[in-house]
Amino acid sequence: MHILELPSFFPPLGGLFCLDQAKALQSLGHEVRILSNVQLGATLSLRDFITLPYQRYEHQMDGITVFQSFQRGIPRAVRYNVNHWLSIVRSMFKTYVANYGRPDILHAHCAKWAGYAAMLMSEEYHIPYVITEHLSYQIFRDEFGPAPSKAWQVPLLTDAYRRANCVVHVSKEQADRLACYFGRDYRWQAISNMIDVDFYALRSRDLLADRKFRFCCLANYWPMKGYDVLFDAFRMLRRQMSDIELHIAGAGTDSQACRSQLSDGMTTHGLLDRKGVRDLLYQSDALVLATRSETQGLVLLEAMSTGIPAISTTAIPESVRLKGLTTVPVDDVEALATAMRHHVMHIHTKSEGEAMSRAVRDFASPQVIGHQLSALFTSLLSC
Repeated sequence: MHILELPSFFPPLGGLFCLDQAKALQSLGHEVRILSNVQLGATLSLRDFITLPYQRYEHQMDGITVFQSFQRGIPRAVRYNVNHWLSIVRSMFKTYVANYGRPDILHAHCAKWAGYAAMLMSEEYHIPYVITEHLSYQIFRDEFGPAPSKAWQVPLLTDAYRRANCVVHVSKEQADRLACYFGRDYRWQAISNMIDVDFYALRSRDLLADRKFRFCCLANYWPMKGYDVLFDAFRMLRRQMSDIELHIAGAGTDSQACRSQLSDGMTTHGLLDRKGVRDLLYQSDALVLATRSETQGLVLLEAMSTGIPAISTTAIPESVRLKGLTTVPVDDVEALATAMRHHVMHIHTKSEGEAMSRAVRDFASPQVIGHQLSALFTSLLSC
């Protein structure tokens, strides 16, 4: 099967879910490439804006051919930038077809705007398309305002959903949350994002005899992640037992606003790269995330993949509640402190760590997700 991946976002501005899924599909024998146009902003990164290539080119990323372009955005000209982005992608696709032939299926990542571009190209070239939606309700709300929204983007994205051969949501809860913007009049299926279970591999922790029990939280410092609840719960627990620590990491966790909320036993590491995230997980005994809203909660799966339990809230989708995850009500400081205390008192065994890691592998490994996507694409082509 010839699959063309169309990311809405791509390095240096995120979007590695697209690359991960392309690699998983290629490993199953499919012909897979990525067509990427990235809109750069001078205020976001002046260095990238100036130095990244101005011409289209092909390059390799982890064995995947990427047909690449970088677009220079115009400040505060949202509609113009979107239309320009779409025209560039459609032009690139015309060149792609001339070089590689028509793909059997277009796989867009996020309706905004790769999904909409896929809809336009599907109509012109009569190729089925699938949208995998990664964006959360909160992101749409921040940009379009509360639903029902009169933002000009909403009808366009709704069309992209309705005309898609299938929309892949990372959880049922994501589909439910986005219905207030895009309705339910479209075909969809839930398939998890994947976890690099080989990178976040199982590892035994050092014995607790000569150190404190270490909790970690990996989340950006913003209200929906519930850091205020976590800090209160940790302080409540530390009044009962002093041999515990809390280490936090993520964008904004080293800001003055966050640092001013820290107390004894709490340490911030700021924004970590992928290896830094794994290292912190390997040094921790449990992960805790007091989230108020979550599309999926991949950091919980990454933690459990390494062999430690996770504590979160009922905002986590049902599909992610695997062996090793404890949930408590949202905004319940006492319940969160009680769950954290339980994990301090009940140190998980090696076999429990292995069971957690295996559950994640069976649910969200590249092999599992690759097969699910491949089966979906095959079924659509056979219709």
